[in-house]
Amino acid sequence: MQAISVQQPWAFAIARGGKTVSNQEAPTAYRGPLLVHASMRVDLRACDSPLIQAAGWDPRDPLATLGAVIAVARLDDVCSAAVNGEPCDCGSWADPSSHHWRLADIRALPRPIVALGRPGLWQPQPTLVADVELMVSSSSTHPPS
Repeated sequence: MQAISVQQPWAFAIARGGKTVSNQEAPTAYRGPLLVHASMRVDLRACDSPLIQAAGWDPRDPLATLGAVIAVARLDDVCSAAVNGEPCDCGSWADPSSHHWRLADIRALPRPIVALGRPGLWQPQPTLVADVELMVSSSSTHPPS
């Protein structure tokens, strides 16, 4: 399992708002499970974006936190077409100057798990992975009432 740190409110939009593309400076060969970590940085200009507002951005939501894993996903594909000057159908979340990491099976965690992140794709500590897996398995066997 790998992890990626994403600035808020973009991380929130992945966890809660249907954002299935993470715009990245570089492609990756990695495919598979991915922890979505909300970094300690906030893109303040993005908070007023119509896309972010449509995603339900609420700074009071626990998943709007900083410095924590807030979701799990699967990295399915990377689209580099736009960077190469070709047409791209990655949708409204896709930045034309970025590589589009396509995410699937996104699941918000019931509560954030505080963790230190890193730039780029990174290997989470085994204890962090175990905590996330336990939380995901517990929430799937005990649906909210």
